[in-house]
Amino acid sequence: MLKKLSWCVFLVFVFSQNVLAQLPDFTEMVKTNGVAVVNISTVQKAKPEPAEGLKEQQIPEGMPPEMEELFKHFFNNPEGGNGGGGGDTQSLGSGFIISKDGYVLTNHHVVKDADEIIVKFSDRRELTAKLIGSDARTDVAVLKVDATDLPAVTIGDPNKLQVGEWVLAIGSPFGFEQSVTAGIVSAKGRSLPGGNYVPFIQTDVAINPGNSGGPLFNMEGQVVGINSQIYSRTGGFMGLSFSIPMDVVMNVVNQIKTSGKASHGWLGVQIQDVTRELAESFGMKKPQGALVSKIIPGSPAEKADLQIGDVILEFNGQAIEKSGDLPPLVGVTPINDKANLKIIRQGTEKTVTFDVGLLPEQVDKVTNSPKAEKAKPTNRLGVIVTDLTAEDKEALQITKGVVVQEVGKGAAKVAGIQPGDIILRIGNEVITDVAAFEKSLGSLIPGKTTAVLIQRRGSPAFLALKIDK
Repeated sequence: MLKKLSWCVFLVFVFSQNVLAQLPDFTEMVKTNGVAVVNISTVQKAKPEPAEGLKEQQIPEGMPPEMEELFKHFFNNPEGGNGGGGGDTQSLGSGFIISKDGYVLTNHHVVKDADEIIVKFSDRRELTAKLIGSDARTDVAVLKVDATDLPAVTIGDPNKLQVGEWVLAIGSPFGFEQSVTAGIVSAKGRSLPGGNYVPFIQTDVAINPGNSGGPLFNMEGQVVGINSQIYSRTGGFMGLSFSIPMDVVMNVVNQIKTSGKASHGWLGVQIQDVTRELAESFGMKKPQGALVSKIIPGSPAEKADLQIGDVILEFNGQAIEKSGDLPPLVGVTPINDKANLKIIRQGTEKTVTFDVGLLPEQVDKVTNSPKAEKAKPTNRLGVIVTDLTAEDKEALQITKGVVVQEVGKGAAKVAGIQPGDIILRIGNEVITDVAAFEKSLGSLIPGKTTAVLIQRRGSPAFLALKIDK
């Protein structure tokens, strides 16, 4: 019995040693690269208090969590701020040195609206930094300090990262300088709300307020990303962290160094993913690509005769598996370059060529859905719709469509159509008014999925509609 027990203990010991031998050792990497990671503090001078009654409204109690911003930038509530005391506001973040002559990278949101930026080095030196430029769309900022012979990081290639690979972050979470955390790459090419031009690297590295702007290292000690966002319902780490890939970062850095700002390529469409049901309605073998739900007037897409309902499968020969793949590819393409799109239009593959435009500074304003005057019942879908009034058309900046007033039991409810939606198209038929809507329903084939284009709170989207047999 003792002999058997001893043998078991020996096997457990051997197994544990093998496991430990496979775990990475980050000590040398931290010693080599930690000196190039800096702490960044900012000061925003106090602004005059607004007049009574004009203060910003607080979020009402009881608001559903899904209505609040889930992806929280780290410094919406800066540590060390004076809150409502009326004094200067201070915040902390991280950054890293990319050149011996004093260029430092961090996040745009770390230094946004800062009147003073202080960079603290690992040797306890503190220098005032100048903001060379920043880009809100990619959340990248370039700083410059007056110093030479600084330790700098080595830039790596994020495209070589593999899901499951070990990565390491160094930063100042909650002001604790030179804190090191490690984890693995959870996914690549993530598209996040407000981050359409960045194919984020997702990791499970512990990132918290203060890590923002710090480097993400691969196992070769190269920086492959800037830690930028976390997914959180509490404001703290919940296992999902997102970093900006360094190829995107360096593209922005080079533009800022050259011209003081970053420019992004623009196609001028609103897109969405192709679901299994929508793929069926378009005659596609599998769901893939970016489905065009809106063409921006005057955009390169309109000039290239791209159409609503087109499914973009490739951009310059690169496959588009999901809609989030397209914006980063367009964004890094030089302005005025010609680009090719492989699309499916009504079941037929085509190639469309367009001149890449400059992404405008302003975004479309979202307007509320209109109020209707008179409703007409439509029993086949279980909805009641009305014509748009002249005021509705002007407010929504559209000329055609019908307003959904009520949704009862039926195919419309199953498809996700809601009161207030504007129905713009059913299949390939444009809905001009209630009469056109009623007529289009007669062409619906029971059991077959049809794509329906709606507009909801100013944004278009396709839904998959199927009439029961």
